[in-house]
Amino acid sequence: MNDRYQRILASLVQEYIEQGEPVSSAWIAEHSPLKLSSATIRNILVRLEEQGFIRQPHTSAGRIPTDSGYRLYVDSLLTSPRRQKGLNEIADRLRRLGTVEDLLEHATHEVSRASHQIGFALTPANPNVRFQHISFTPLDDHRVLVIVVAAGGHVTHRVIETEEQCAAVALLQAANYINAEFSGMTLQEARAAIVQRMREERMLYDELMARALRLAQSGLESVQPHETLHVQGASFLIDEFAGESADRQSTLDTLRVLFRMIEEKHQLVELLTRSIEAGGITVVIGSEHGSPDMRPFSLVASTFLDGGRSGTIGVIGPTRMRYQRAISVVDGVSQAVNRVLEGQ
Repeated sequence: MNDRYQRILASLVQEYIEQGEPVSSAWIAEHSPLKLSSATIRNILVRLEEQGFIRQPHTSAGRIPTDSGYRLYVDSLLTSPRRQKGLNEIADRLRRLGTVEDLLEHATHEVSRASHQIGFALTPANPNVRFQHISFTPLDDHRVLVIVVAAGGHVTHRVIETEEQCAAVALLQAANYINAEFSGMTLQEARAAIVQRMREERMLYDELMARALRLAQSGLESVQPHETLHVQGASFLIDEFAGESADRQSTLDTLRVLFRMIEEKHQLVELLTRSIEAGGITVVIGSEHGSPDMRPFSLVASTFLDGGRSGTIGVIGPTRMRYQRAISVVDGVSQAVNRVLEGQ
């Protein structure tokens, strides 16, 4: 495709993104810097339609981009230099947050607010997450609340049924013993070490230690490394889709599918993981998604590093999203997150 065709297509895509209405050859002729006649523009649009980059929703209407047209437009954006405004300010705001979880939650809000799309941040499961602290709290005579804190602010809790009564003082002593012996190990190492201690016969002579090990083993069983997904800005998507389709029922059904995935999270995690395989900026448009549920949407994402692991931050919106803004925002916030995590 020559430069003239690309510039005509870019004008059509940009106008359709802004207005949401089919774009006519007369409008392009009037607003294009190429100074071509409406007839020339019309011939170019016919060629673009033959090549599958645009389509005509009605015989008398103008044209709208197809997913292939969006792809050609987005590829030109990805190869263009991007100026990052406010990168230092974003990084400064993120540095003031306590845990990595807080940082990613705020970063998700940043990309959602700036792009007016659903923002997300996804970190993969970390098998090397370290055990930091455990506490035992008596709920009644035979139930104990076990709270486990792992590195990065990950907190899990579980209620354990016990055969013997557990006094609060004894439980505090038991927790102190576990924390002194196993804090700093990875969760896997802590579980293995506790099982090994329980096998040692000499430990059975100390009831406090035996009780502590049994409670810790039960509590740590429920702590498994898992992906973490932060999502914000669903209301923006409702606003964006409100004018996207005249078929209100179809729009509602589309939104309902995405909101169900957000609520269940594991399904959305699976889809995002499948879509985002390469480093750097990734843009997946409509029909390029492997899952039919995601084909009404486009995704813009960028990777960041969290302790050697690659996480992802990005946005989800309709295929008629403002790609230039979304790419700039996602790229900028992911760079800010990298800066902060590298500093930590």
